[in-house]
Amino acid sequence: MARPRRESHGAAAGGPPRTKGQRERERERERERERERERTHNRASQSHSRSPEKAGLGVSSSSQASSQALSADSLAKLNAENEKVVEKARERERVGHARPVAKAKRYQQHRKKRRVVSGPALEEGRGAHQRRLRGGDLERRSGGNRRCFWILIAILVLLLIILVPVGVLVLGKKSSPAASGSGPGGGGAKPSNDELKSIDPASVPTAAKGTILDPFSWYDTKDFNVTYTEEKVGGLPVMGLKTAWDDSARANDKVPPLDEAWPYGSLPIRGVNVGGWLALEPFITPSLFSSYDSKLAIVDEYTLTKHLGPSTAAQQLEKHYATFVTEQTFADIAAAGLDHVRIPFSYWAVLTYAGDPYVPQVSWRYLLRGIEWARKHGLRVNLDLHGLPGSQNGWNHSGRQGMVGWLNGTDGALNGQRALDVHDQLSKFFAQPRYAKVVTIYGLANEPKMTKLPVATVQEWTAKAVGIVQANGIKAKVVFGDGFLGLPNWKGQFATLQNLVLDVHQYVIFNNEQLAFTHQRKIEFACGGWGAQMAASGDQATGFGPTLCGEWSQADTDCTRYLNNVNVGSRWTGTLNVDDPSLRVLSPTCPKAAGGQCECDSANAPPSQYSAQYKQWLLMFAEAQMASFERGWGWFYWTWDTETAVQWSWKKGLAAGILPKKAGERSFNCSGEIPDFAGLPETY
Repeated sequence: MARPRRESHGAAAGGPPRTKGQRERERERERERERERERTHNRASQSHSRSPEKAGLGVSSSSQASSQALSADSLAKLNAENEKVVEKARERERVGHARPVAKAKRYQQHRKKRRVVSGPALEEGRGAHQRRLRGGDLERRSGGNRRCFWILIAILVLLLIILVPVGVLVLGKKSSPAASGSGPGGGGAKPSNDELKSIDPASVPTAAKGTILDPFSWYDTKDFNVTYTEEKVGGLPVMGLKTAWDDSARANDKVPPLDEAWPYGSLPIRGVNVGGWLALEPFITPSLFSSYDSKLAIVDEYTLTKHLGPSTAAQQLEKHYATFVTEQTFADIAAAGLDHVRIPFSYWAVLTYAGDPYVPQVSWRYLLRGIEWARKHGLRVNLDLHGLPGSQNGWNHSGRQGMVGWLNGTDGALNGQRALDVHDQLSKFFAQPRYAKVVTIYGLANEPKMTKLPVATVQEWTAKAVGIVQANGIKAKVVFGDGFLGLPNWKGQFATLQNLVLDVHQYVIFNNEQLAFTHQRKIEFACGGWGAQMAASGDQATGFGPTLCGEWSQADTDCTRYLNNVNVGSRWTGTLNVDDPSLRVLSPTCPKAAGGQCECDSANAPPSQYSAQYKQWLLMFAEAQMASFERGWGWFYWTWDTETAVQWSWKKGLAAGILPKKAGERSFNCSGEIPDFAGLPETY
């Protein structure tokens, strides 16, 4: 079989063939030209590899465009060079198997058809030879191996040129706020903490590093004073507070600014809670509890922090504190026509005791920052101690679900004294002049379960607590809870104490009889029942005197997930199978008109699925309660926001059109006719 003929490059087209010596000199000149091309290409490649875009160094968004342009240019050059390399490799393969011939073929007419060969050794068919590689190293290769080697090099260079700028773009996107996401509770990027840029870490004493006084250990420093101080008032740190404050703001044009006294008793409170923030409540933030196996029995803040351990619990909860409520929360509250905010927090904001798994004191500085944000937007604050040592009611929002260990049981007296000590510290701190105009209501104990506690013991403790906080300089109204005894039972109590306000929480859904009311009957009860109770309680001739409603909502079922505790059913559907037999509800409690066909899917549906009539009912039910509670000192809605529970969130209800656009501008005040809502199903 004939071998391929080699084409000579030594003569002009149509000229006589060159001698062997002439051909060798011509080939040597061709090899030198090839080496020069390789050196030029090598220098260009090295120059490109030193650029920040190729090296993957910190590339700003402004340099990414130039990186892409460079890549396109380099890619074009590489393609051209690669075609030459591949063509040479093919020729070497053909030449390496060819026999020497006596005559050389004339040049072909068009130079573009020339084939470049590499050296006499290769042309004469020797399988092993010396080849100078880029960088000057010598390596022995066969013709076939050399071809594979150069093709591989070309492919690798091509991939680098394409992938490096793409990687820069991808990394840039991933590191940008738009790609990573941010915002309250959203799992976004960590705050920038720009406040720390002007602070020397050495200014924090070694003994304070990593503690609650070390701002470099804080998750979020926005609007905090990060200059280190060990100053304390009442044993509580002032670290994070700015030295100046301004009480000139007002929540809206219908209420006085902070530096003017609020006329309690004549101008109603229209406020909202920020529940589930500094004192966890599973139905408000179910995402904090829903990822755990039910066998772990993680049902409250106690079991959650115990399961997570100190370090992880501190990280997760501080991120929650920093994102669930922000300054925008307070701005939105004021914009909604509200003028007060009740801030629930628990005793571990102040201190913890042996055996407590709670995150100690981290929530304290977020409480202080929240008060400053309220001040900035003209909102007055109701401080609410929501969780007491031992638990005052055994419900999950007290911190620990189960037994009531405050003023009850083996450590009842000890926990009662601990709670007094907590108030001693709190009242000394909040008696400072900076809080005189903004913290105008001071709460002692949220929802003590006096149906299970000795009434006289609770009343004695309450009197002691009032004496302590007022002796420490608290001028705010001091609030105590009705303990579920009913407003009429407080007539004549604490007659010798001054500046007290009775707090009642009103819901139809935790009372089986009221839960079974029809939609029409629930509004009638809100207007007639609760309105009459508030009016009677507010008059010292018939009740205690100053009375406010510290919690209420629009919910007309107890279907909300985790409302009755984690992984527990509802009264509405008859699936409330709890440990206490006296509290179990194992048959549906919805109105008789429903015929026992109760379900929670519709009750838990998003507001986009609400019928126009149901929205009308929800708005009227809310406005009926506002009108009734304003027959006393006013009200605080529970709560500002939740993750999913629309009928428990003022923010979500406002967006859904089931709450008035402004809290004081309402279309129903209990004086008009209440429709029968005949077309509205009673099954949800």
